[in-house]
Amino acid sequence: MTEDRKDQLENEALPGDVVETSVEIETPDGTCDAAFLHPKTGSHPGVLFWTDAFGLRPSMREMARRLAAEGYSVLVPNPFYRVAKAPHLEPASFNFQNPADRAKLQPLMESVTAPGNAEKDAAQYVAFLDAQKEVDQERKIGTQGYCMGGALVVKTAAAVPNRIGAGASFHGGGLVTDKPDSPHLLAPKIRAHMYFGVASNDDARQPDAKDKLKEAFAAAGVPAEIEVYPGALHGWCVPDMAPQNGAPVYSQPDAERAWGKLAALYKRALA
Repeated sequence: MTEDRKDQLENEALPGDVVETSVEIETPDGTCDAAFLHPKTGSHPGVLFWTDAFGLRPSMREMARRLAAEGYSVLVPNPFYRVAKAPHLEPASFNFQNPADRAKLQPLMESVTAPGNAEKDAAQYVAFLDAQKEVDQERKIGTQGYCMGGALVVKTAAAVPNRIGAGASFHGGGLVTDKPDSPHLLAPKIRAHMYFGVASNDDARQPDAKDKLKEAFAAAGVPAEIEVYPGALHGWCVPDMAPQNGAPVYSQPDAERAWGKLAALYKRALA
């Protein structure tokens, strides 16, 4: 069961008539701290927002705020609640080439990617959304994810197929592996419309992944669009990503293109 424990001190109307509230959700493995954002009035389609590997932080809240302003009730969980409350790591000072930095990231990611954890969490988060008066239960729920969150989107759509109507992965990691639990093999369990935006450098490292995604979803009869963003690097959608090897990661033009794809997907599939 989920429990909405709203912190009234943080409940405030934000620009665009959006309300942002800190909430806590009870799960079988502990208490998840999260942000819940929604338009000031009415009930709207729910969205489960999976963060990247740096977790719940201001940039993720800002992206969720924009989505809420467009007419959605958005839940952004701290995916690493099993380890500690948010925030965790600061992207601007993180160096992927530094073994000490990578060692900090590994236990966080493993806490949500461990077998069965994402699926359990997804069910609790969807139940939370469905319990809120700001969520229209007659409409499907969307889910989106970035980097690490891309695979969690696929797992969510497979774990709660009766409620998830749309799933979007942007520069998702680990979508296609050679293991029997590879996310792309979940396609037959999914009923949602899916979108996969692939970074150019991810495609270069694993050029057959996009083809395997297409084949898996086509074979399952699941509508899915998979496209590579030429020149866009892994992490291009997230504004606070630090430059890598001297090159900027965040790309506003490509991020806006991706946002347009997301908006069209939700408009089409969350009916």
